[in-house]
Amino acid sequence: MTPSEPVHTPITSLRAKKRPAVRYAILVLALFCSLLAAAQAWSAWSARQSRLAETTAATSNMARALAAQAESAVRIVDTVLSSVAEHVEHNGLSAASTERLRSHMRDMVASTKELHGLFVYGPDGSWLVTSLDQPIARNNADREYFQYHQKNKDRGLHIGTPIRSRSSGQWILPISRRLDKPDGSFAGVALGTIQINYFADLYDSFDVGKEGVILLAHDNGVVIYRRPFLEKLIGQNVASGPIFQTYRAQGPAGTAMLRSKIDGVVRLYSYRHLGSLPLLVATAQAKDEILAEWQQSTLLMAGGTTLIVVLLIGVGARLVRQIIIRDQLEDELVIAKEDLQERNQELTVLATNDGLTGIANRRHFEDVFRVELKRAARTGAPLSLVLVDIDFFKKYNDRYGHVAGDACLRQVAATLRDGLARPTDLAARYGGEEFAILLPGTGAVGARYVAERLRLAIFELGIEHADNPAGTATISAGAATFHASPGETGDRIAFITRADVLLYRAKDTGRNRVCSDLDNAESADAPSFCI
Repeated sequence: MTPSEPVHTPITSLRAKKRPAVRYAILVLALFCSLLAAAQAWSAWSARQSRLAETTAATSNMARALAAQAESAVRIVDTVLSSVAEHVEHNGLSAASTERLRSHMRDMVASTKELHGLFVYGPDGSWLVTSLDQPIARNNADREYFQYHQKNKDRGLHIGTPIRSRSSGQWILPISRRLDKPDGSFAGVALGTIQINYFADLYDSFDVGKEGVILLAHDNGVVIYRRPFLEKLIGQNVASGPIFQTYRAQGPAGTAMLRSKIDGVVRLYSYRHLGSLPLLVATAQAKDEILAEWQQSTLLMAGGTTLIVVLLIGVGARLVRQIIIRDQLEDELVIAKEDLQERNQELTVLATNDGLTGIANRRHFEDVFRVELKRAARTGAPLSLVLVDIDFFKKYNDRYGHVAGDACLRQVAATLRDGLARPTDLAARYGGEEFAILLPGTGAVGARYVAERLRLAIFELGIEHADNPAGTATISAGAATFHASPGETGDRIAFITRADVLLYRAKDTGRNRVCSDLDNAESADAPSFCI
């Protein structure tokens, strides 16, 4: 058994067996707290799902209402257009007929809020009749809707892409029908326009939150209007966005939580296709805004639950403590002995071991050194001391940081400790990056051998050290040996000084080497040779 290992006796297990009430109390308390937390979590999750379900229903209903409103506006314009087209095809455009038609068109625009203007164009794109007070002599043959009717004999309603009106400069949505001559050839186009601002005024009246969105677009992805309004988006194609991907995957109506491709906000979207019209309406509320109230209430409930759990734990802990105290009184003497032994061993470890490296500290080294030095003086057996220093350790810390430096110290300390073969040998941290190794009963040859073996072991660790010429962490060592003369008691300070001088000689002669008393013995006149 090592000093760092606590003493364990059957008393501990016996004491645990004597406390079923403690275990039951803790189990019941933990179970109750777990159930309370689980119930709170389930309640919060259910409330969250309920909130999302409510918003899903609300956005779905809003999408249905917006779709109905948009379809109604288009149908109203189309009804007016149908009457204009019928008048032109049946009555022609004589002077009298044209004046009646112009008056009719002006009345329709004045009485129909959805209408911005009505126009009749000839087969060459020239303006024939308009609801404008001051017609502008222009040609619209270049417009998308005109070219569509010119190339297609379909006499149905055509909803074009948003354009800027040449008469007012405002953004408009063109709705048109083809005009045919009696022989079925192309006779021109009847056009009705809806101001984009009409949809803006309509959609701004709906509450979708600060980050909510309402979108009206062609089902091919071309944007007609989007709230919040961004003029650059009008006429842009967003068919690759998540709404249209969902529309293509799920069908004419649906709801999904999606991240906007335009602004990156996650929203709950509901969309709806406008029946036979090539339009799509979508409305959305930001997920954060939907769940804001739920998050606030959940935090309050979680805080209350936490407070209750803390109070329960406090009361339970007090109850458990009373039970433990009762049991402790029954076997206090036996437990005190066990605790005393454990604490003594813990104190011994704290008093003798270095907190960073885990090997012996300097205080323990000094105590053992005094004992071994007296024994060596008494018995005449040799005693060797090896002082070790990590080369260029300050540069290591400067380059790699103190955390890496601490790790390096621990690796070196463990290698020094594990490299000692005998239980009587002692490796200790002497200070900073310096270590001391005490080798009782070891002469100069053995000390040099041990020191050199440890030097090689540190080198073979391969700890990267770019500021060391060797490229890896190395150590320098000084090994001194004490041989007691008759009547000599041994001078501890002189012994350490001799080892320290040898250490500095190893560092001065190039580092990553060992200098020892044996080097001086090999040649008294020559300077020490360090290996």
